[in-house]
Amino acid sequence: MVAFHSSALDGVAANPAVPTPLLLRLIAFEGEGQGPPFQVLHRPGLPEQAVSAVVAHPIVDVRVQFAMSGQADPEQRARLADDPSPKVRAAVASGPEWTHDHRTKVRPLPDAVCGRLLEDPEPSVRIALLHSPHLATPFLASLVAHPDPAARRAALRVWDELPAEGRAALLDDPDPRVRRSAAQCACPHDAQLTAALLDDPATLPGALRRGLLHRADAERFLADGVHLVELAGNPSLPADLVDRLAVHPDDRVRLAVSLRPELTEDRRAAIDFTVDPHARDDVDWVTAGLADPDVLRRAATSAHPLLRRAAARSPHLPPDLLRLLAEDTDVLVHTHLAVHHPDTPEKVLMSVYAWLGGTFSAWMATGHPRFPREGLAARFADHPDAIYRQLAVRDPAAGPELIERLSHDPDVWTRQAAARDPRLPLPRLLEVLAVPELAYSAGTNPALPPGEMAAVMDEAGVPG
Repeated sequence: MVAFHSSALDGVAANPAVPTPLLLRLIAFEGEGQGPPFQVLHRPGLPEQAVSAVVAHPIVDVRVQFAMSGQADPEQRARLADDPSPKVRAAVASGPEWTHDHRTKVRPLPDAVCGRLLEDPEPSVRIALLHSPHLATPFLASLVAHPDPAARRAALRVWDELPAEGRAALLDDPDPRVRRSAAQCACPHDAQLTAALLDDPATLPGALRRGLLHRADAERFLADGVHLVELAGNPSLPADLVDRLAVHPDDRVRLAVSLRPELTEDRRAAIDFTVDPHARDDVDWVTAGLADPDVLRRAATSAHPLLRRAAARSPHLPPDLLRLLAEDTDVLVHTHLAVHHPDTPEKVLMSVYAWLGGTFSAWMATGHPRFPREGLAARFADHPDAIYRQLAVRDPAAGPELIERLSHDPDVWTRQAAARDPRLPLPRLLEVLAVPELAYSAGTNPALPPGEMAAVMDEAGVPG
């Protein structure tokens, strides 16, 4: 009998073809008190029997893992909202930390479930809910009048969606922290609120960057020479003060000025600024306008690399701007296109794939709707660069002989790709279940017969 490597069990737990009886067997596994493999709890489309087994599992951390699964439906996770363990309820309230595809938005829990969790007797559960990034806008808006100040602060996350009376109530809230946070939301349109926030060191930087400024306050900070990067980006800064900061000796200040939305391209080009190859490109006015055709056109056609990078993050780029940015020479523009735009041209996807390498490229090759498949075997099976040989496995025309050959490739990523492929001949598939660096991939192979999956479980000590 072939001895399987221990990681083969984790692979089987992630295998999309595992029959329900074997899934149930895996879920029941307590594994010296650690529970079943992580992968079985984060599978998409668990059948009802399996969900019921997880919800009733005696090990708390098993229920926690499922409560935080990005693959589970919110209605399934909600079944743990009344779990006896506050750790599990807090995990339900917090929700998934990650999903397999960053483009997939986690559906929020039903409002009624969120309401129950917000009234939970354990503070950790209530805190977890209010800090969850997965709450629905209507639920957050409903918290404006909640008796708990922490809940009213959470309502500020949807400030722009609140009715005028809700905003007014939060600005006049009895809790000083709620009032201060509300003032930070309202300050872009209220110079008086901005002036008050500038007196508080905790709120000063944000208010100086976003708030409606009195000219006297702007001149004061300019004269003091402090927080000038924030000041340089303030939308309400008078034009003559913008001109003064555009020639400031600090390059960071000049760079902040160069990103201002009102500048013409000629005016922007006249500023002496330097862009670091890895500079942050989350430009506020572009980020806020990623669905606005006018904003996207101004940013995508700019000579400023940070504006083009920011525009390339939009999945809403029209075809002409997508073509324009696809010809850009900035590698981060291409990277953002490849990550965010579903219609990114093949040549851009391939260049980013080769440039990034590693797990991210593997995700892109399997997850991007435009990433090529046909013809890859003929193009890349014998390529000298291993990152391209991995692509040969994606070709639907690749035969079993080629897949087996690639399972012996000098590059481990290529061998793993071949080990996952259902065209790998069964004798070789069974063989690589015993190879440490290939056993996990082989375990995930949907062509692995159920009898062999059961044998892997037997050897790992999973009770029948």
